[in-house]
Amino acid sequence: MRRYDYDYGWKPYVPVAERRRQAAREAAKLTKKGRTVSPVVIKGSKIANTFWGKAWCDNLERYSDYSNRLPRGRTYVRNGSVVDLQVSPGAVTARVSGSSLYRVEVKVTAVPKAHWNAVCTDCAGAIDSVVELLEGRFSKAVMTRLCQEKTGLFPRPAEIKFKCSCPDWASMCKHVAAVLYGIGARLDERPELLFALRNVDQRDLIASAGKGMAKKRKGPAAAKVLESSNLSEIFGIDIAESPAKPGRRRRNPPK
Repeated sequence: MRRYDYDYGWKPYVPVAERRRQAAREAAKLTKKGRTVSPVVIKGSKIANTFWGKAWCDNLERYSDYSNRLPRGRTYVRNGSVVDLQVSPGAVTARVSGSSLYRVEVKVTAVPKAHWNAVCTDCAGAIDSVVELLEGRFSKAVMTRLCQEKTGLFPRPAEIKFKCSCPDWASMCKHVAAVLYGIGARLDERPELLFALRNVDQRDLIASAGKGMAKKRKGPAAAKVLESSNLSEIFGIDIAESPAKPGRRRRNPPK
């Protein structure tokens, strides 16, 4: 290791096998302390396989702001370096094994109310159930609307803030990039976490559809319903009266 690497705070390179052992040791320590540990485990070559996971990763990769650091992040998340990843409303906290164990925090801005209302309105009537929504089983039009750049459900770089305890001075280090990809992998397992992360309720999308159906089912306004007596006068015909209700007298017909 060259001298200036130490001068700038860099530590010796740690092989992948050692990082995995370090990650396992850290997970064991946290578990012993009573903390629920949730590592990111990638099975196979793909980080994400479902609609929500892939859509999250695609959203990251469409922004040039992240292009330089994302490849290293993919490597880190694939080799099991994300020891723990916890998603809560508006925030993600994680621990990533590198030369040392680093703490990463990612904050995601809530979807503005007007923005969310527009998404719900545009998708109204096209999503039948929460199950269908979470499983990503809906039309291409709905998929396109939810994934729309800037006006969809996925955050822009300006809506994502992050920090890492590592010495890397770059705006996004490889540990943060690994966590961002880790979120996509986690959405494969629990897609509802995306809505929690962005501080919106997925049921609003279903409620919008329900309101639309309720409006269609409303009967005619009272002012538009004509009484049978009025119909008799207008059309000059006799309309039979409905059977008298029990306990109510019926008029005697004219003689």
